[in-house]
Amino acid sequence: MVREILIWPDPVLKQKARPVARVDDTVRTLIRDMFETMYAAQGVGLAAPQVGVLQRVIVLDTRPSQPESQPLAMINPELIALEGKATYHESCLSIPGESEDVDRAAVVTVRYLDEEGHEQTRVCDGLLAIAVQHETDHLNGTVYVDHVSSLKREFIRKRMKRVKASRETRPSA
Repeated sequence: MVREILIWPDPVLKQKARPVARVDDTVRTLIRDMFETMYAAQGVGLAAPQVGVLQRVIVLDTRPSQPESQPLAMINPELIALEGKATYHESCLSIPGESEDVDRAAVVTVRYLDEEGHEQTRVCDGLLAIAVQHETDHLNGTVYVDHVSSLKREFIRKRMKRVKASRETRPSA
């Protein structure tokens, strides 16, 4: 099921997500819905808070830029090592039509639970490293515009308030 993606500055996006206590069918259904929602919006990553669920779950699919990669769901992801530096022109499904340069680590090691509840550790580079950091930020109540100047952030905030207002006044289908 495709879920509605919250638009920043929705207050839910500033909240810290709670760890998933047990990986069960409810979590797997959330993951399926998140993949469907991400693909419908043509994204490469999505965090549960973006669909209004304050749980530490992210989904990623960087195949458009990294054809060797596979779709990936991470439950309770934890960045355990960061290496190097990279600047990437990021965008976000919760901030449609906007993008800015953000400095991130070039390589990250992440520990997480997979969809079966098994602990995994993965070293990520390229777009996957950027996406893991971006989506993990969402779990901590941070959006990529928190990494840019306050002036840019305010301009984007004003535009997003207009986007949000236009969505709320649009008649339902």
